Amino acid sequence: MRLPQRCVMSCCTLLFVACSLSAQDGAALYKKNCATCHDARADRVPTRETLRAMSPERVLSVLESGAMISMASHLSAAERRAIAEFVTEKPIGHALQISPLPAAMCAGAPGVFTESPTGPQWNGWGADIANTRYTDTAAGFAAELPRLKLKWAFGFPGDNGESAQPTTAGGRVFVGSQGGKVYSLSAETGCVHWWFEASASVRTAVVIGRIETESGRDFVAFFGDNSATVYAVSAETGKLLWKVKADSHPAARITGSPTFYHGRLYVPVSSSEEASAIATDYPCCSFRGSLVALDGATGKLIWKTYTIGEEARPTKKNKSGTQLWGPSGVAIWSSPTIDEQKNLLYATTGDNYSYPSTMNSDAFLAMDLDSGKILWSRQMTASDVWNTACRMADKTNCPESNGPDFDFGSPPILVTLTNGRRALVAGQKSGVVYAIDPDKNGEVIWQVRIGKGTVGGAIQWGSAVDRSNIYVALSDVGRIAVPHAFGTDVDPKQGCGMFALSLDKGERVWYTPPPGCGERKRCSPAQSAAVSAIPGVAFSGSIDGHLRAYSVSDGKILWDFDTVGTYATVNGVEARGGSLDGAGPAIADGMLFVNSGYAIWGGMPGNVLLAFSVDGK
Repeated sequence: MRLPQRCVMSCCTLLFVACSLSAQDGAALYKKNCATCHDARADRVPTRETLRAMSPERVLSVLESGAMISMASHLSAAERRAIAEFVTEKPIGHALQISPLPAAMCAGAPGVFTESPTGPQWNGWGADIANTRYTDTAAGFAAELPRLKLKWAFGFPGDNGESAQPTTAGGRVFVGSQGGKVYSLSAETGCVHWWFEASASVRTAVVIGRIETESGRDFVAFFGDNSATVYAVSAETGKLLWKVKADSHPAARITGSPTFYHGRLYVPVSSSEEASAIATDYPCCSFRGSLVALDGATGKLIWKTYTIGEEARPTKKNKSGTQLWGPSGVAIWSSPTIDEQKNLLYATTGDNYSYPSTMNSDAFLAMDLDSGKILWSRQMTASDVWNTACRMADKTNCPESNGPDFDFGSPPILVTLTNGRRALVAGQKSGVVYAIDPDKNGEVIWQVRIGKGTVGGAIQWGSAVDRSNIYVALSDVGRIAVPHAFGTDVDPKQGCGMFALSLDKGERVWYTPPPGCGERKRCSPAQSAAVSAIPGVAFSGSIDGHLRAYSVSDGKILWDFDTVGTYATVNGVEARGGSLDGAGPAIADGMLFVNSGYAIWGGMPGNVLLAFSVDGK
C-alpha cells in the first residue's frame, strides 16, 4: 500500500527535454535524491533491478507529472532526465513499443460492444456493488480445475509491476497498466479492440456502467489514475467522453476502484504524500482523503466528502526547522460498497500521516448516497499516526507514536448472516478480521485475530465471501537483513497462508499454511493479493508468484500455477510473470484472468496478463 514518491515509477507520454547531463551526473543525483528509498529496499519501493527494466520515458514521466512530482520539483529538467537515464541504463528515445502492433488488433477493431446486466461478468473491483469478490456464474468451473490451462498471454509494453484488477464484460477484458494504458481485449483471443492512454499509472479496476445520453443508452468504461484523474471512455471504442480531477493535492491519486450505481460514479481518493515525509525538508503533511460522487454522463461533481473535516494547519517545526502540518491522511485505499436497502455507501480508511490524530482514521465509514454526509464512523485503531519516515534511518518526520500503520486496504463487504442480521466484514493490516452491524452504527458483531500485523500489511487488499464464509489471505510479510548494499530483503520463510472464517461467528473453518518459496530468490510466501471466489473454490495469489485454488470445504489446494517465467504473447510484447499482489483474478464465462508482476514493494517484477480456460480452449 505504501507508494513512496521517491520510489514509484509509472509511464505516460514523454515530455522531451533537449538538454541532458552525463551518466556520472545522473549517478550523483540518484545518490542524493533517490538512494535513501531504493537502496534501502523500503516497503513497496521498486528495487534498482525493477527500475533498470523500465523505460527512461516512464521514469521521467513520474518525475515530471506523476507520483514524484512534489519531490522532484526542485530538480531541473536536465537533472530529472539524467536520473531517468541513469536508473534505467537507457537513453531517452530508445526503441520501445508503445502502440499495439497491427497484428495484435482485433479484426474490424474496435468492433461492437454489447453487454448484458445478467450475463457472465466480473465488473469492477469486487464483481458487484457489495464487494463480495464472488460470482456464481462460474458454477461448474470448480470440477474442471485440474484441466485449467493457459489459453493466451498479453504483454504490457515497457511496464513492470502490474496491479490493476481485470474486468470482464460483454466478451471483453478491460484492464489498466502501470504504464498508464487501458486496454479493451477480446476475452477469447486477447486481441486488442482499443487502447487508451491516461495521464499516469492506472491501478484501479475498470467499471462498466450504462448511462443515458441524448442518443440513447451507452456503455461507458470508468477508471482512475495515479494523478487523481477520473476518466469516462466509450466501452465500445475507447473514445474519451470526459475526464475530471478528483483532488488538486499534488500527491493525490486514485488507488481504490470507483463504484458505479444508478448513474453516479463514486470515487475514493488516496495519496502518496505519506512517503514524502522521508525528506526532512518536506512540510508533512496536508493531504486528506475523500470520497467523490460524479455524474456518470457528464463528470459533474455532485458531492465531495473529506474523511477529515478540517484543512491541515501549521503545528510545530521538526528538528530541521521545517514547518509541519496536520491533521492529514485518512486516505481511502479501496473500492466503496453500496447498500441499496438503506441508500448508503460504506468505505474503509487509512491512518493519519501527521499529528493530530482524527476519529475517522482506520475506520469503517457510512455515508448518505444522496448528500455524502457521514452518518457514522467505527474506528478500529485509535491514534494511528505514521508515515514512511518511520521506516527509514532518518526519522525526522516520523510522528512520536510511530504508527502502528494499520490502515484498511480491504473494502467492506456487505453480507447477510443466517439469522437475517446484516454485516460489514473486512480484514485490517493489524491482522484482525471484523464483522460490524451497519444497522446499528457499526456495532461490532465479532472480531478475530488471524495474524500478528505488520507495516507491510497482515491482511492487505481484500477478501471474498460466499453464503457461509469469508476467505482471507494472510500476508504478515517479513524482512531480513542481508549482507549487501540494499540492507534488507523479503523473508522467504515468513508468510501465513489462507483462512476460511464463518460469517456468522468468525469461527475458523479451516486454515491452509503457505507451501513456501523453495530456493527461489527474492521470494516471500506471503499472500497479499485480493482473494476471488466461485462456488466451491477460493483463489489466492502469492508474492512467490503462485496462483492457487482452494477447496472452500476443507482448504485443500486443488490447483497451483506458477506464473513466474517468460511468455509468448498474443501482442508480440516480451513479457514475464512475477509476484502476485494487489488485485486478484477475475472469473467469468469459463475463463480466469490475472495480472502477474507486482514489483512496487520490491518483489519479482513482471508485465503480463494471463488468461486461463479448461484445456486452454
